[in-house]
Amino acid sequence: MSHGARSTLHAPRSLPVRLLRFVRFSHTIFALPFALGAMLVAADGLPGWRICGLIVLAMVCARTAAMAFNRVADWQIDQRNPRTAARHTLVSRGAAIGLVIVSAAAFVAVTRGINPLCFRLSPVALAIVFFYSLTKRFTSFSHFFLGLALSVSPVGAWLAVRGEWALAPLVLALAVLLWVAGFDIIYATQDHEFDRAEGLRSLVVQLGVPRSLVWAQRLHWLMLAVLVAFGAVAALGAACYGALAAIAVAIVYEHRSAARLDVVAINRAFFASNAFVGVVFLAGIFLDRVVRL
Repeated sequence: MSHGARSTLHAPRSLPVRLLRFVRFSHTIFALPFALGAMLVAADGLPGWRICGLIVLAMVCARTAAMAFNRVADWQIDQRNPRTAARHTLVSRGAAIGLVIVSAAAFVAVTRGINPLCFRLSPVALAIVFFYSLTKRFTSFSHFFLGLALSVSPVGAWLAVRGEWALAPLVLALAVLLWVAGFDIIYATQDHEFDRAEGLRSLVVQLGVPRSLVWAQRLHWLMLAVLVAFGAVAALGAACYGALAAIAVAIVYEHRSAARLDVVAINRAFFASNAFVGVVFLAGIFLDRVVRL
Protein backbone atom coordinates (compact mmCIF):
# COMPACT_ATOMS: atom_id res chain seq x y z
CA MET A 1 0.00 0.00 0.00
CA SER A 2 1.41 3.41 -0.94
CA HIS A 3 2.06 6.23 1.50
CA GLY A 4 -0.68 8.28 -0.15
CA ALA A 5 -3.16 5.45 0.20
CA ARG A 6 -2.36 5.00 3.88
CA SER A 7 -2.85 8.73 4.45
CA THR A 8 -6.23 8.62 2.72
CA LEU A 9 -7.41 5.77 4.94
CA HIS A 10 -6.39 7.62 8.07
CA ALA A 11 -7.67 11.03 6.94
CA PRO A 12 -10.32 12.47 9.27
CA ARG A 13 -13.86 12.47 7.88
CA SER A 14 -14.77 16.00 8.94
CA LEU A 15 -14.06 18.53 6.16
CA PRO A 16 -13.10 21.36 8.59
CA VAL A 17 -10.55 19.09 10.29
CA ARG A 18 -9.16 17.98 6.93
CA LEU A 19 -8.86 21.62 5.83
CA LEU A 20 -6.96 22.50 9.01
CA ARG A 21 -4.56 19.61 8.44
CA PHE A 22 -4.24 20.59 4.79
CA VAL A 23 -2.90 24.06 5.67
CA ARG A 24 -0.92 22.84 8.71
CA PHE A 25 -2.94 25.08 11.00
CA SER A 26 -0.71 24.20 13.97
CA HIS A 27 2.17 26.05 12.28
CA THR A 28 0.40 29.34 12.98
CA ILE A 29 2.41 29.33 16.20
CA PHE A 30 5.54 30.30 14.26
CA ALA A 31 4.50 33.84 13.30
CA LEU A 32 1.79 34.59 15.88
CA PRO A 33 4.14 35.17 18.88
CA PHE A 34 6.00 37.92 17.00
CA ALA A 35 2.73 39.65 16.12
CA LEU A 36 1.58 39.43 19.73
CA GLY A 37 4.97 40.66 20.94
CA ALA A 38 4.70 43.69 18.68
CA MET A 39 1.17 44.23 19.98
CA LEU A 40 2.32 44.25 23.62
CA VAL A 41 5.14 46.68 22.89
CA ALA A 42 2.88 48.97 20.85
CA ALA A 43 0.26 49.03 23.62
CA ASP A 44 2.90 49.17 26.39
CA GLY A 45 1.04 46.30 28.00
CA LEU A 46 -2.16 44.45 27.22
CA PRO A 47 -4.48 46.27 24.83
CA GLY A 48 -8.23 45.86 25.04
CA TRP A 49 -9.61 42.37 24.48
CA ARG A 50 -11.36 43.52 21.31
CA ILE A 51 -8.20 44.64 19.51
CA CYS A 52 -6.29 41.62 20.81
CA GLY A 53 -8.94 39.26 19.45
CA LEU A 54 -9.05 41.05 16.08
CA ILE A 55 -5.26 40.83 15.72
CA VAL A 56 -5.28 37.09 16.41
CA LEU A 57 -8.20 36.56 14.04
CA ALA A 58 -6.53 38.59 11.28
CA MET A 59 -3.33 36.60 11.70
CA VAL A 60 -5.14 33.28 11.50
CA CYS A 61 -7.12 34.34 8.42
CA ALA A 62 -4.08 35.71 6.57
CA ARG A 63 -1.94 32.68 7.36
CA THR A 64 -4.71 30.28 6.33
CA ALA A 65 -5.26 32.15 3.05
CA ALA A 66 -1.52 32.12 2.32
CA MET A 67 -1.10 28.41 3.02
CA ALA A 68 -4.18 27.44 1.04
CA PHE A 69 -2.96 29.56 -1.88
CA ASN A 70 0.43 27.86 -1.64
CA ARG A 71 -1.22 24.44 -1.82
CA VAL A 72 -3.28 25.47 -4.85
CA ALA A 73 -0.31 27.07 -6.66
CA ASP A 74 1.88 23.99 -6.06
CA TRP A 75 -0.88 21.41 -6.52
CA GLN A 76 0.71 19.44 -9.36
CA ILE A 77 4.27 19.88 -8.06
CA ASP A 78 3.32 18.63 -4.60
CA GLN A 79 1.55 15.60 -6.05
CA ARG A 80 4.82 14.54 -7.71
CA ASN A 81 6.85 15.05 -4.51
CA PRO A 82 6.83 11.90 -2.30
CA ARG A 83 7.13 14.06 0.82
CA THR A 84 4.02 16.12 0.06
CA ALA A 85 1.85 13.91 -2.15
CA ALA A 86 -0.36 12.65 0.69
CA ARG A 87 -1.59 16.11 1.69
CA HIS A 88 -3.64 16.35 -1.50
CA THR A 89 -5.71 13.33 -0.51
CA LEU A 90 -7.25 15.41 2.28
CA VAL A 91 -9.36 17.85 0.20
CA SER A 92 -10.24 18.60 -3.40
CA ARG A 93 -8.66 21.43 -5.33
CA GLY A 94 -12.04 23.17 -5.42
CA ALA A 95 -12.27 23.06 -1.62
CA ALA A 96 -8.74 24.47 -1.38
CA ILE A 97 -9.60 27.35 -3.72
CA GLY A 98 -12.73 28.00 -1.68
CA LEU A 99 -10.62 28.16 1.48
CA VAL A 100 -8.34 30.77 -0.15
CA ILE A 101 -11.32 32.96 -1.07
CA VAL A 102 -13.13 32.65 2.26
CA SER A 103 -10.07 33.20 4.46
CA ALA A 104 -8.80 36.13 2.35
CA ALA A 105 -12.22 37.79 2.44
CA ALA A 106 -12.41 37.18 6.19
CA PHE A 107 -9.00 38.79 6.65
CA VAL A 108 -10.07 41.94 4.79
CA ALA A 109 -13.31 42.07 6.79
CA VAL A 110 -11.43 41.75 10.09
CA THR A 111 -9.01 44.55 9.18
CA ARG A 112 -11.98 46.80 8.50
CA GLY A 113 -12.96 46.33 12.12
CA ILE A 114 -9.46 47.28 13.31
CA ASN A 115 -8.76 50.68 11.77
CA PRO A 116 -8.81 52.43 8.36
CA LEU A 117 -5.03 52.08 7.81
CA CYS A 118 -5.05 48.31 8.32
CA PHE A 119 -8.08 48.01 6.03
CA ARG A 120 -6.39 49.99 3.25
CA LEU A 121 -3.23 47.90 3.56
CA SER A 122 -5.00 44.53 3.69
CA PRO A 123 -4.78 43.89 -0.10
CA VAL A 124 -1.06 44.71 0.03
CA ALA A 125 -0.56 42.24 2.87
CA LEU A 126 -2.41 39.53 0.94
CA ALA A 127 -0.38 40.22 -2.21
CA ILE A 128 2.85 39.81 -0.24
CA VAL A 129 1.85 36.55 1.44
CA PHE A 130 0.51 35.10 -1.83
CA PHE A 131 3.52 36.11 -3.92
CA TYR A 132 5.91 33.85 -2.02
CA SER A 133 4.27 30.74 -3.48
CA LEU A 134 5.39 31.72 -6.98
CA THR A 135 8.98 32.70 -6.25
CA LYS A 136 10.69 29.29 -6.32
CA ARG A 137 9.90 29.19 -10.02
CA PHE A 138 12.24 32.10 -10.82
CA THR A 139 14.58 32.94 -7.93
CA SER A 140 16.90 31.06 -5.58
CA PHE A 141 16.02 33.61 -2.88
CA SER A 142 12.50 32.27 -2.39
CA HIS A 143 13.31 31.69 1.31
CA PHE A 144 13.58 35.45 1.81
CA PHE A 145 10.19 36.01 0.22
CA LEU A 146 8.70 33.57 2.72
CA GLY A 147 10.45 35.57 5.43
CA LEU A 148 8.96 38.76 4.00
CA ALA A 149 5.50 37.18 4.06
CA LEU A 150 5.75 36.33 7.76
CA SER A 151 7.45 39.62 8.62
CA VAL A 152 4.21 41.41 7.75
CA SER A 153 2.68 40.10 10.99
CA PRO A 154 4.49 42.24 13.60
CA VAL A 155 4.08 45.36 11.46
CA GLY A 156 0.38 44.66 11.06
CA ALA A 157 -0.07 44.10 14.79
CA TRP A 158 1.72 47.37 15.57
CA LEU A 159 -0.44 49.30 13.10
CA ALA A 160 -3.54 47.68 14.59
CA VAL A 161 -2.69 49.13 18.00
CA ARG A 162 -1.08 52.45 17.12
CA GLY A 163 -2.50 53.24 13.68
CA GLU A 164 0.84 54.75 12.65
CA TRP A 165 4.29 53.65 11.49
CA ALA A 166 7.34 53.39 13.76
CA LEU A 167 10.90 52.03 13.68
CA ALA A 168 10.48 49.26 16.27
CA PRO A 169 8.10 47.00 14.30
CA LEU A 170 10.22 47.38 11.17
CA VAL A 171 13.28 46.18 13.08
CA LEU A 172 11.29 43.25 14.44
CA ALA A 173 10.03 42.50 10.92
CA LEU A 174 13.64 42.27 9.71
CA ALA A 175 14.41 39.80 12.50
CA VAL A 176 11.41 37.67 11.49
CA LEU A 177 12.48 37.77 7.83
CA LEU A 178 15.97 36.51 8.71
CA TRP A 179 14.65 33.87 11.10
CA VAL A 180 12.16 32.46 8.61
CA ALA A 181 14.60 32.51 5.70
CA GLY A 182 17.11 30.58 7.80
CA PHE A 183 14.75 27.83 8.90
CA ASP A 184 13.20 27.57 5.43
CA ILE A 185 16.66 26.88 4.01
CA ILE A 186 17.04 24.07 6.55
CA TYR A 187 13.62 22.70 5.66
CA ALA A 188 14.37 22.89 1.92
CA THR A 189 17.26 20.43 2.30
CA GLN A 190 14.62 17.68 2.41
CA ASP A 191 13.60 18.48 -1.17
CA HIS A 192 17.06 19.09 -2.59
CA GLU A 193 17.03 16.30 -5.18
CA PHE A 194 13.36 16.71 -6.06
CA ASP A 195 13.64 20.48 -6.56
CA ARG A 196 16.73 20.05 -8.73
CA ALA A 197 14.95 17.47 -10.91
CA GLU A 198 11.86 19.68 -11.22
CA GLY A 199 13.86 22.81 -12.09
CA LEU A 200 12.68 24.63 -8.96
CA ARG A 201 14.88 27.31 -7.44
CA SER A 202 16.30 27.58 -3.92
CA LEU A 203 19.62 28.33 -2.25
CA VAL A 204 19.88 24.62 -1.46
CA VAL A 205 19.70 23.80 -5.18
CA GLN A 206 22.10 26.60 -6.06
CA LEU A 207 24.71 26.13 -3.31
CA GLY A 208 24.26 22.52 -2.23
CA VAL A 209 23.23 21.33 1.21
CA PRO A 210 26.44 21.96 3.26
CA ARG A 211 26.92 25.57 2.10
CA SER A 212 23.22 26.29 2.46
CA LEU A 213 23.27 25.15 6.09
CA VAL A 214 26.18 27.49 6.74
CA TRP A 215 24.15 30.39 5.34
CA ALA A 216 21.12 29.37 7.39
CA GLN A 217 23.24 29.52 10.52
CA ARG A 218 24.58 32.96 9.57
CA LEU A 219 21.07 34.26 9.01
CA HIS A 220 19.98 33.03 12.42
CA TRP A 221 22.86 34.66 14.25
CA LEU A 222 22.14 37.87 12.34
CA MET A 223 18.50 37.50 13.38
CA LEU A 224 19.58 37.34 17.01
CA ALA A 225 21.62 40.53 16.58
CA VAL A 226 18.60 42.29 15.06
CA LEU A 227 16.45 41.14 17.99
CA VAL A 228 18.98 42.76 20.32
CA ALA A 229 18.59 45.95 18.26
CA PHE A 230 14.81 45.64 18.57
CA GLY A 231 15.18 45.40 22.35
CA ALA A 232 17.20 48.61 22.32
CA VAL A 233 14.82 50.49 20.01
CA ALA A 234 11.76 49.37 22.00
CA ALA A 235 13.50 50.05 25.34
CA LEU A 236 12.93 46.51 26.59
CA GLY A 237 14.40 45.26 29.85
CA ALA A 238 16.20 42.28 31.34
CA ALA A 239 13.38 39.79 30.72
CA CYS A 240 13.66 40.39 26.99
CA TYR A 241 17.40 39.83 26.93
CA GLY A 242 17.03 36.70 29.05
CA ALA A 243 14.65 35.38 26.40
CA LEU A 244 17.20 36.18 23.70
CA ALA A 245 19.81 34.13 25.55
CA ALA A 246 17.42 31.17 25.53
CA ILE A 247 16.81 31.73 21.81
CA ALA A 248 20.56 31.56 21.21
CA VAL A 249 20.62 28.11 22.84
CA ALA A 250 17.74 27.03 20.59
CA ILE A 251 19.66 28.21 17.52
CA VAL A 252 22.64 26.07 18.49
CA TYR A 253 20.37 23.05 18.99
CA GLU A 254 18.58 23.62 15.69
CA HIS A 255 21.74 23.77 13.63
CA ARG A 256 23.38 20.83 15.33
CA SER A 257 20.27 18.80 14.54
CA ALA A 258 20.17 20.01 10.93
CA ALA A 259 23.86 19.22 10.43
CA ARG A 260 23.09 15.51 10.73
CA LEU A 261 21.26 15.71 7.37
CA ASP A 262 18.63 13.35 8.71
CA VAL A 263 14.94 13.93 7.91
CA VAL A 264 13.82 13.20 11.46
CA ALA A 265 16.45 15.56 12.87
CA ILE A 266 15.52 18.27 10.38
CA ASN A 267 11.84 18.04 11.27
CA ARG A 268 12.68 18.12 14.96
CA ALA A 269 14.81 21.21 14.42
CA PHE A 270 12.14 22.87 12.31
CA PHE A 271 9.15 22.29 14.57
CA ALA A 272 10.50 22.12 18.11
CA SER A 273 13.20 24.79 17.89
CA ASN A 274 11.21 27.34 15.93
CA ALA A 275 8.09 26.96 18.06
CA PHE A 276 10.34 27.43 21.10
CA VAL A 277 11.86 30.61 19.63
CA GLY A 278 8.46 32.24 19.13
CA VAL A 279 7.05 31.25 22.51
CA VAL A 280 10.14 32.33 24.45
CA PHE A 281 10.28 35.65 22.60
CA LEU A 282 6.65 36.36 23.47
CA ALA A 283 7.23 35.31 27.09
CA GLY A 284 10.11 37.78 27.38
CA ILE A 285 7.97 40.62 26.01
CA PHE A 286 5.07 39.65 28.28
CA LEU A 287 7.26 39.68 31.37
CA ASP A 288 8.69 43.04 30.38
CA ARG A 289 5.56 44.92 29.32
CA VAL A 290 2.75 43.22 31.26
CA VAL A 291 4.30 41.75 34.42
CA ARG A 292 6.85 44.61 34.47
CA LEU A 293 9.80 42.57 35.69
